[in-house]
Amino acid sequence: MSREFFDFDAPDESEIRRQRAIARDLRKSRWWQQKTASGKCHFCRKIFPFKSLTMDHLLPLGRGGRSTKDNLVPCCKSCNNKKKSMLPLEWEAYMETLKGESE
Repeated sequence: MSREFFDFDAPDESEIRRQRAIARDLRKSRWWQQKTASGKCHFCRKIFPFKSLTMDHLLPLGRGGRSTKDNLVPCCKSCNNKKKSMLPLEWEAYMETLKGESE
């Protein structure tokens, strides 16, 4: 097997900048307007004015994610700030701990 297959280093800054530029362009697209039209946060499922939704990378850029339509979801600012660079499974585990604390 090649070394690249096992190389799990974080992407370099130039790749992250490139992916952020792609995300900025997608934010201006009709696709993103349709994706945010409902105003629903992907994580908490609450409804917000569509302009207050942020774009979240399910697989964060810093952990190898890309700015592709299947990796981008509308997210409220609160969830986005809490999620930071968590993977979806890490986010689910975090949410479960919150449920346990409120019971």
